[in-house]
Amino acid sequence: MVRIKICGVTTPEAARLAAAAGADAVGLNFYPQSPRYVTPQRAAELVRTLPAFTAPVGVFVGVPMRQVCAVAFQLGLRGVQTYDDRPPEEDPFPFAHVPAFRVKDAAGLEHVRRFVEAATALGRKPAAVLIDSHVEGVMGGSGHRAPWELLKGFDPGVPVVLAGGLTPENVAEAVARVRPWGVDVASGVESAPGVKDPDKVAQFVTNVRAAEGRFFA
Repeated sequence: MVRIKICGVTTPEAARLAAAAGADAVGLNFYPQSPRYVTPQRAAELVRTLPAFTAPVGVFVGVPMRQVCAVAFQLGLRGVQTYDDRPPEEDPFPFAHVPAFRVKDAAGLEHVRRFVEAATALGRKPAAVLIDSHVEGVMGGSGHRAPWELLKGFDPGVPVVLAGGLTPENVAEAVARVRPWGVDVASGVESAPGVKDPDKVAQFVTNVRAAEGRFFA
């Protein structure tokens, strides 16, 4: 089963929409420079509206793990997604840690492998890694594709979540070519930055489920 995360939800309505469509997780973006940024106070409203088995995941950029975990504890998050070059200095347990990487070439994938090895040696093995496209100065939500061909068969020792430029129209192809453990979408299901389109969200989930039925049967 391919796990689905709808990232960058900004309203309780969008959170409910993602859950009703069948998303496994929703992403709450705590990066102030993102058009999908939500404050912890706003995020609490979104978490409260989620059903029991839809996981809220916080997205953080350049925030110490101790602070990340404090926010996660306060809000009852299930997982934390971070953009960092090095393994965390503090143990993120009990939160599922998903470090995100902006990859453009084979050297980028080697960096992911080294990160996982180093984190594992410290006893902080990630729950998964998220592979995003590399766009200078943009931390996710760029709408640009990650390098699918490079990612085919990529196994860093933990599950791989594919992000970057996914849409309802191309996600089936992405699933077929990359065979990821999970997929993550933000801008690809929006009518405007931070505004989720109900039809696109529903179609995205439908197309992922159809693709996994064909390629993972």
